[in-house]
Amino acid sequence: MRLGTGIASCALALALLLPPGCAGRDPAEDAAEAAARNQALIVAGNQAYRGGKYQLAAKRYAAAAVAKKDDPAAYFGMGMALSKLGRIEEARLAYARSRELARRKPRRGHRFARAAAPARRRRQR
Repeated sequence: MRLGTGIASCALALALLLPPGCAGRDPAEDAAEAAARNQALIVAGNQAYRGGKYQLAAKRYAAAAVAKKDDPAAYFGMGMALSKLGRIEEARLAYARSRELARRKPRRGHRFARAAAPARRRRQR
């Protein structure tokens, strides 16, 4: 019996010594970090593209697409960079993916703007 109690005590002590980062993470926090990482990669891709470093730009946009798989901007940027590199078929696939995601993804405020329009018209009368 004493051996089992010792193991339980040791396990409890280890659990208390674990740093907070090893505990379960908040999914909303993870999503916010992924979105920030995605945006930073897209900005880096844009800078590389403007500087004429198309290979680096393509890598940055591809990394952004991995960080956030449903971001049409990452695929669009990848298509631009790949087309500059002469990789036309890959660019077409990236553009197609971007278009597909853009159609599927609702725009922010779109519904609200449409719903608020009649109310604005009534106030103007």
